[in-house]
Formats: sequence, C-alpha cells, structure tokens
Amino acid sequence: MSTRLSAPRTGSAAPGGAAGPFRPGSSSPAGRQPATPHTLPADSDERTRDRVLNAVLEHGPVSAAELGDLLGFTPAAVRRHLDHLSRSGVIEVKRVAKAGAGAGRPARRYVLSTQGQSTLGDDYLDIAGLALQRLGEIAGPDAVREFAVERFSDMERRYAPEIEAAGPDITARAQALSAALSRDGFVASAASIEAKAPLPAALSSVQLCQGHCPIQQLATKFPVFCDVETEVFSRLVGVDVRRLSTLARGGHVCTTHIPTGRPAKGPAGSGHTTDSLGEVSNHLQERP
Repeated sequence: MSTRLSAPRTGSAAPGGAAGPFRPGSSSPAGRQPATPHTLPADSDERTRDRVLNAVLEHGPVSAAELGDLLGFTPAAVRRHLDHLSRSGVIEVKRVAKAGAGAGRPARRYVLSTQGQSTLGDDYLDIAGLALQRLGEIAGPDAVREFAVERFSDMERRYAPEIEAAGPDITARAQALSAALSRDGFVASAASIEAKAPLPAALSSVQLCQGHCPIQQLATKFPVFCDVETEVFSRLVGVDVRRLSTLARGGHVCTTHIPTGRPAKGPAGSGHTTDSLGEVSNHLQERP
C-alpha cells in the first residue's frame, strides 16, 4: 500500500465539485488575462499553509507559539494559517492542561483531525477494507490476522538489521525503530522519559509516537493490524511493550510505551513472542 507524504491541499471546491487548492482569485470569469504578479502571494500562502500543516502532523499536539518558533513565523501569521486549516477541517484544537499549572485554563494545541488523517491515506483503502471483510466472512477472523502478520513481516525483516546495529541499549533500539518508521512515512518520534528518584530507574521508558498511519481506516475496522504491529515492535526492540493509544481508536497519535530499564530479550526479528500478549495489544487510552 502506498503512503502519500505530501500535505493535502485545502480550500474551496473547484467547478464540477472537484476539490481544488486554495487560490484566491482563481475563480475569475472566463476571458480574464493570465495571472499577473499580484497573484503570487496566493501561491506563497498555499506553500506556507502546507508547511504549517506538515509541522502540525510532525509535532502535534503543538501550540501556535511553538509552531511560530519552529517555522520562524510571527504569532499573527501562524494563527491565520491555523484558522484557515481549522475551517477546512484538516486540523482541530486539543485543549491540554499544563503540568503543574493548577486549575488554569488548558492550553490550545493543534493536531490533525480525522479528516486530515484520512486525506493522507491511501485511495484504495475502501476497496481493501471490503476485501478483508469478505475474507473474514469466507475464511474466518484468523485469515485476517494471518494477512496482517504477513504484511508486517516485511517491515520486521527490513527493520531488524537496523535495530540490531543500534546495539543492546533499549533506548537506542527504540530510536532506530523511530527512524525506520519515519522513513516509511509514519512520522515517528521517540521521547525518553527518565524515572526520577525515589522512583526506580527500571521505570524509565521511551514513548514511541507515530503521527500518521497509512492504513488507519483499515485498522479502525480491523484492530488486529494494530495488535500485530505492536507485537512486531516488541520483538524488534526486545522487550514487552504496551500500546497506549492508536489513531484507529481515536487517538491523535499512535503511542507505544517501551520500558528501557531492562535488558533486551533477543535479536530483533528472531520470532520472539512476548510473555504477555494481552499487555502488548492493550489499548489503554483511546484519546490521549
């Protein structure tokens, strides 16, 4: 299945109902002279808006101020583009309470909406969903799982050498997994969370996040895809992992908790099965 990495074009519908990019002035009557230099800011706005959208995809949930710092925009400029993307339905506001801020007003942070995630998906997902549904009806749910296992086995084979090259350190292995996922279009990141005294160091972890899922629609109908992917992650990094949230279950990102305070169990891609499959496939938070 292919994955589109480019940001979706947003804006009004083109004549005939086809969606077209946001280009103020493009709806001029027939016969008007070709675009003059004064129309160039529209193209610039569109490119800038795509940059903002990609930054929300990669860093969300993210505040307007953080986006401004990342992209070098003024607060007014970034809010103008965020407002447009919000009206278009491809991003939405998530209110997040600041740590240690007490009962203050939650901060406004931006994430891709369900519509935005779907726009980045594959055109053939509807057909694939119908095919898998029919497969399950004819051959049973185990056949759908076998299909998911086969799909992710290629990922495991390709990623295993990179994970092994990172060495036995779990944090390094998680970072290598994040890099491999990002290369495949999952917009992944790995954040280390160190346990502070008096908590034991064994509670340290890495939060592996995926901002985009090319098969989100399929995984929504068939959660076994998320389960099998999580099992693959566990074998690759070499420890039992826990899936905290998924885009398919309504989360803003797919988040996997990877404990780092224990040694790896074996070589990546060795076929190791975790001791507690229920822990591997458990979705604790549907909307993080």
